Amino acid sequence: MKGSKIYLAFILFPLYMLFVSWLEKYPKKPVKFQNITLETSLKPFKQKGRAYIEQVAEHMFRQWANLLVHTDTVSVMLWISDGSEILEYTGKLDQSLEWAKYIGNPNTNHEIGAGPKELSLHERAYLYMDNPPDFSYADLKLIIEILREKGRKLTGKEIKIGATFDPGPEFAKSEFKYVRHPEILEGNAMGHKSFVSCYAVLRADDVSYAAYPNGIPDQTPFGTFFGKQSQHFLQDLNFDFLWLSNGFGFGVEPWSSTGAVFTGEGFLKEKLEDTRQKIINFWTLFRKECPDFEIQTRGSNLSTGIDLARDGVDLRAIYKSGFDILPPPNSPWAAIDGDFGLEMVGYMSHIADLPDDRYVYRFYTHDPWWLNSPWLDRYGRFPHDIYMPMSVARIDEKGQVGLPTTLNFLTIDDSFGNIPDVVPNEVIPHILRGREDSPTAAGPLVWVYPFDEYHDWAKKQQELLPEIYYGDWFIRQAINHGLPLNTITSTTNFAKLLKSDPDYYRESIILTIVPDAGSEQEHVLTTFIKNGGQVMVYGPADRASDAFKDLLNLKNMSGLEGNFRLTSHIELDKVQGDTPTNIKHNPLFSGGSMRTAIANTKDLYTKRLVHVTQGNETRDQVWSRSLPDWKGGKVVYIRGTNSSSFQGGMLLRPDNPEEWAISPKLARHALKEFDYLFSFEKDDISIKSPMLSIARSHNGFFFSGYAPNTTVVQKFKFPQGAPLLHGYDSKIENGMTTYQLPTAWHNEVRVFVEQEGGIVSSKEMHSGELGISRRIRIAGLKNATLRIYPEENITAENFRAYLNAGYPWKRGQQTFELGDPKYGHHFVIKDVTGHVTVAW
Repeated sequence: MKGSKIYLAFILFPLYMLFVSWLEKYPKKPVKFQNITLETSLKPFKQKGRAYIEQVAEHMFRQWANLLVHTDTVSVMLWISDGSEILEYTGKLDQSLEWAKYIGNPNTNHEIGAGPKELSLHERAYLYMDNPPDFSYADLKLIIEILREKGRKLTGKEIKIGATFDPGPEFAKSEFKYVRHPEILEGNAMGHKSFVSCYAVLRADDVSYAAYPNGIPDQTPFGTFFGKQSQHFLQDLNFDFLWLSNGFGFGVEPWSSTGAVFTGEGFLKEKLEDTRQKIINFWTLFRKECPDFEIQTRGSNLSTGIDLARDGVDLRAIYKSGFDILPPPNSPWAAIDGDFGLEMVGYMSHIADLPDDRYVYRFYTHDPWWLNSPWLDRYGRFPHDIYMPMSVARIDEKGQVGLPTTLNFLTIDDSFGNIPDVVPNEVIPHILRGREDSPTAAGPLVWVYPFDEYHDWAKKQQELLPEIYYGDWFIRQAINHGLPLNTITSTTNFAKLLKSDPDYYRESIILTIVPDAGSEQEHVLTTFIKNGGQVMVYGPADRASDAFKDLLNLKNMSGLEGNFRLTSHIELDKVQGDTPTNIKHNPLFSGGSMRTAIANTKDLYTKRLVHVTQGNETRDQVWSRSLPDWKGGKVVYIRGTNSSSFQGGMLLRPDNPEEWAISPKLARHALKEFDYLFSFEKDDISIKSPMLSIARSHNGFFFSGYAPNTTVVQKFKFPQGAPLLHGYDSKIENGMTTYQLPTAWHNEVRVFVEQEGGIVSSKEMHSGELGISRRIRIAGLKNATLRIYPEENITAENFRAYLNAGYPWKRGQQTFELGDPKYGHHFVIKDVTGHVTVAW
């Protein structure tokens, strides 16, 4: 018997070592985060007492356990009140705690639970349960202690506990904000003067506070008072960090397209510098009094450029001044209004440059205040707001791909204080898959964001405020009309990287503004184009040098504004009925008047794509240019109109597509010049277009999409062929694969096909062979050319292809060749009919 065991071990050990070497060769994709934050209100703690609090804490950590193994640190962020618990703190733990025990807005003229039945939740609040517990600061300290103890025991991780401050009236009653010190209210997000301004100044009072036992002295800056109170509160109750919510510290209007500088009718340029300095002064004063606690931020619902131009928010100075903050994450607002273009633009522009390598992705699971649970109702259990933001990545100056280091869940409890298991059970698999498929390289389209340029202009060239304001709104609408944009870098990092690695972006199209005349960015961009680079330039060209205008074959003429007739030679979409051809150009929202035109219309290397006419005048909106000595390089220029305007309310309102041509969608159409086609077929022009992102991960292409209307047919083509969404069947039409996709979808693409017509597919097969980690069957081929993208470490020696063959894979081996490196690492199989199986 002993000899048999030795013999068996002798046989199995080499197989085991082969298996180990296979695992090392094909490692699992990393999913780890530095930190995962579970946000919660106090509502789940429906009873006081250690035993009950321990039971709730244990439930919280256990239901997220399958995700928490993928992090170094676990944080719990407590939505205690509205932040007034910090402002009101006296330093005595037996002090009664006003907390967020409401559903709706408790800071109205109506008593809690009173008033006419027809009042909305924004007009009146209810208690979330009968007889909610009365908490003291000592009770809060006990909850923090138990969360930390239970978290460490159940997860084995470091546990951090965070407090929150919100400038608005949403979550709890606030005597400090709305009775005692209304002078600090300047923002109008939820009614006239309803939000605290970070740079407000306090009047005197004689109330005792932890930092001011004898009351607040007159003319005390709010930043000083808030910093001192925060230091006492966070230290005394054993918190680890503080979250500043809803734009606090980033201007006075967190949700609006107007602000301290932009009125909706014009820019108050003279107010910009003073407003900018007030915001920086707040951070300086706050950090002087509360120097060491980590500060996390929500930021506004908008973007870097928009916030700078409308509300004087100098994000660069906030990042670079040593305030040690975590940058704003993606806004949860898209869950409410479906404006994923604005969510993506805000998210990417905030991480184009960073204080360090940390940033946050935040997902909206529950809302503990407003009687909705976005995963279950607003999203309808569709994961588009997981996969699309998780496809975002930033590229630094060394070419390193940066992913979010922190993952937040707003929140793990609902408005009634329940923490249902169904939400983590359904959300966690999507989060893990999104992380596994996150980018490892730049995507097909890279936004080179003018982070430094915008901030420099705001300080020295304030006449350019309209252009700063315009750029991000234009890209917002382009994304909402299907532009697949999810990779970001800054112009500064772009220039640094291309100096050290000129070929880094050879597989990508660069999307950026016209560079400043004589700038480093102009030199680098020009060199990139002339050495084979693909570039799409958008926005006005008033600042362009003569050399860059020559490169584009562009001239600036007298400015026009108002209504035009648009003529496009790159319309890709198929829509039943008439498509509007009138376009509206308002210079206030579009970075100035329409001035651009092709300089030399006889130039053989310039292709006019879109122009507009007004009476006898013509201006060019889109054209492309590629000279023979550019080594395949090409530039597309899009002047672009911001097809939206301010009509009151919060955001700029897009033009009605039934009446007006929408200029920002031309960005997607213009990708045709680089042989990328993203085309939509829909029954009516008013139907919203699908949104799309494409991540390059481990040499694959991972498509993520959101289809507001699932009747829309989507068609795709790349320079290397039509992409086959893995697991789907597709009809080939005009060289494009066609799909009718669900509301939210996330699919891998490893195969591109070129053939005339037919129904094709890419489907997973089992390995069935030791040493093979992946096997894919491509069917429906007719004299086809295939381009296959295996994992990046797969060489020709460990790649296999079989034509019209099956298990045990002893016949039908198909020849293949290494593909053109300009399309990345791939293998090409030519002139095949039937089905091809590839393996590695």
